[in-house]
Amino acid sequence: MKKLKAPGLAWQILIGLALGILLGALLQHYMPNAEYRSAWVKGYISPLGDIFMHLIKMIVVPIVVSSLIVGIAGMGDAKKLGKIGAKTIIYFEIITTIAIAVGLALGNIFKPGVGVDRTKLTAGDMSSIAANAEHLQHQGHGFYNTVLGMIPENIIQSMSATNMLAIIFFTVLFAMALATLPKEGPKEVFLDIMRATADAMFKLTGWVMRYAPIGVFALMTKTVSDNGLSSLIPLFKLVGLVYFAIALFAIVILGGVAKLCGFNIFLLMRILKDELLLAYSTSSSESVLPRIIQKMEQYGAPKAICSFVIPTGYSFNLDGSTLYQSIAALFLAQMAGIDLTITQQITLLVTLMLTSKGIAGVPGVSFVVLMATLPAVGVPTSDIAFIMGVDRLMDMARTALNVIGNALAVLVIAKWEGQYDAYKGEHYFETRAREREERRARRAARQQNEALESADVE
Repeated sequence: MKKLKAPGLAWQILIGLALGILLGALLQHYMPNAEYRSAWVKGYISPLGDIFMHLIKMIVVPIVVSSLIVGIAGMGDAKKLGKIGAKTIIYFEIITTIAIAVGLALGNIFKPGVGVDRTKLTAGDMSSIAANAEHLQHQGHGFYNTVLGMIPENIIQSMSATNMLAIIFFTVLFAMALATLPKEGPKEVFLDIMRATADAMFKLTGWVMRYAPIGVFALMTKTVSDNGLSSLIPLFKLVGLVYFAIALFAIVILGGVAKLCGFNIFLLMRILKDELLLAYSTSSSESVLPRIIQKMEQYGAPKAICSFVIPTGYSFNLDGSTLYQSIAALFLAQMAGIDLTITQQITLLVTLMLTSKGIAGVPGVSFVVLMATLPAVGVPTSDIAFIMGVDRLMDMARTALNVIGNALAVLVIAKWEGQYDAYKGEHYFETRAREREERRARRAARQQNEALESADVE
């Protein structure tokens, strides 16, 4: 009898997503007491999702550090690295500015906030968001403070807090210093250890991904049971516009950039289908960071560029988040009956450009950015509470766009630097298929040997 083939990771994540939505909806219906329902989910379902997110956080820092050290020390050229860094930041700034402009344009065309009745909306709890925004404003968040925040006072503490900018800054400097040491002796031993560490961590990532469908199921159950699908109805226009804007930006803007550089955005999405589903389901770009680094390297981008551009993009290239923030800002202004002038909208664009950089690790980052931005154009920040109920659904879509944008950025920078391996790209699917067949053959041979050994014992 032929053994049934297990579904791939993408299908497993989809099944987990669907089951999570179903269970969340059933809990909403059969447990009308919100306090009891929340306690039940927190006690029995949420731990499954928390385990997955903790596993992801566990592997991110070792992968970024080991990959950066191997890639940069292997490059051995500080000038080349500086040029890559400058091009990366320029590219990020251009793309995110376009995202803000597209969001403002669509917000003006479709006017999602016009006619929305506040009395039919439920305000969320903004206490934690307000505290983060106040802390950020107290610290200051200009260019100077962003740069200062990149320099870790204690690198161990930065690693513990997963402060990606500080980790990258220290690791890049360390790798550049390592590259200047003589090739013989301790340097090569240390690099061999880092290569082995990177390989082992990518292997560990594969194991963690096997748990991903369970994590997705738990996270989606919590989302639907907390908010319910009915919360979408009053804000359907906003949610619909955000999804339309994200699809438009991915296909037209990022698709156009990809075409200019000789890539196909739909092929890139096909390569990243597992990661996009996972990022969408968990609303976490961090959950797929190791896999994006690995896949883009397999697709032809150098290790040094992959391990530098992708983690940096998590703070500076949040296309989906900046696109959403501009739409949300206009929505809140329109809902409050405030007609923003062209000058005010330009002010909004510039303010978002500044406030949205370098704070990706702050909880509720999109709301924090909005709270720091809206006062500049006279829009009340208290109205942000009205969109908190549907934010998770919009966050899922913008996270997926962030992933596409950062993966494409790697390919663009690699091509810009003349370091893209076109042969790897052209044969990506053939290579992956061959690797899968080799794994199946090894597994079959191992099972056959175990069966023979078992028969000999009997």
